[in-house]
Amino acid sequence: MISYSITHLEELEAEAIYVLREVFAQFENAALLFSGGKDSIVVSHLARKAFWPARIPFSLLHIDTGHNFPETLVFRDAYIKKIGAELIIGSVQESIDKGRVVEEKGYNASRNVLQTVTLLDTIEKYKFDCAIGGARRDEEKARAKERFFSHRDEFGQWDPKNQRPELWNIFNGRKHHGEHFRVFPISNWTEMDVWQYIYHEKIEIPSLYYSHQRESFKRDGVIMAATDFMELKEGEEIKVRTLRFRTIGDATCTGATISKAITIEEIIQEVAAARTTERGTRADDKRSEAAMEDRKKEGYF
Repeated sequence: MISYSITHLEELEAEAIYVLREVFAQFENAALLFSGGKDSIVVSHLARKAFWPARIPFSLLHIDTGHNFPETLVFRDAYIKKIGAELIIGSVQESIDKGRVVEEKGYNASRNVLQTVTLLDTIEKYKFDCAIGGARRDEEKARAKERFFSHRDEFGQWDPKNQRPELWNIFNGRKHHGEHFRVFPISNWTEMDVWQYIYHEKIEIPSLYYSHQRESFKRDGVIMAATDFMELKEGEEIKVRTLRFRTIGDATCTGATISKAITIEEIIQEVAAARTTERGTRADDKRSEAAMEDRKKEGYF
C-alpha cells in the first residue's frame, strides 16, 4: 500500500487554491487586489496555479495612492506583463481631484486612509462583486476576526459581529444587489509561511524586501524612507542606512527595519528571530488602538 504525506505548505496551498476556485464558481465579476507586495504576489501566484494552463480569470486591481515606492510600480508593471493579466488602477489622486476625498495636511499626513473611498468607487465603477485580498489573520487583531468570505453591505462596510459561519469550509457567497465580498485565500498563513512558500516556489519579489542602502530618518521610533511626500520635523535628520521593508504600502506610513538580509534564506532567518510584528512599523496602525478595525468597517482592504 502506498502512503502519501502532505507538507504544511502544500496543505496551505491546497486550501488557498480551493478558495480561489470557489470564488470563480460563486461570483460573476471578481478582482484580485494587487499592491505589488509579497502577499498579493503570492495570491496571484496561487491563482495562476489554480487555473493553469488558462490565464487568471480575474482582473488585477491596484489602488494607487500616488505615494508608492518607485520600485513597487516598476515591479507591478513588469509582473503584469509577464503573466498577461489585465490591470485596473484606482487612483487616489483622481479621487482628490474630483473632491471625493480631502488630502491630509501636516507632518503625519498620509493617503493610506483615503484609499477606502477610491477602492469602493472602483468596485462600483467596474461592478465587481468580489475583491480577493492577501490579508492574513496573523497580521493584526482586526484581521484575525475575518472569515475567508467576508461580506460587505451596499455601502462597502464590514460588520465584525455579523459574519457567516464557515463550517467544513462551506462558503456562503449569497448577496443582495449592490453588496460584495472580500475573500482572503491565505487567511491561515503566517508571515513565515509566506516567506517559506516564496522560497519553495522561487517567486520573484520587489527589491525593497531585500537589504539595500536608502536615505531615511527616524520618527517616533520608526525608520521612514526619505521621500518628497513627507515633511521633516525639526530635529529629524536624513541618514543613509542599510535597511529593508517587511511590508510594502504607501511610503508615508511604511516603516523599514535595519537589516543585512540579501537572500530569501536570510530573510527567513531574520523573521524567525524578530521580536516585533510584521506591521509593527506601519504608522497607519498606530493612529489609535482600533485603527485597523475602524478602517475595515468603513470599507478598507
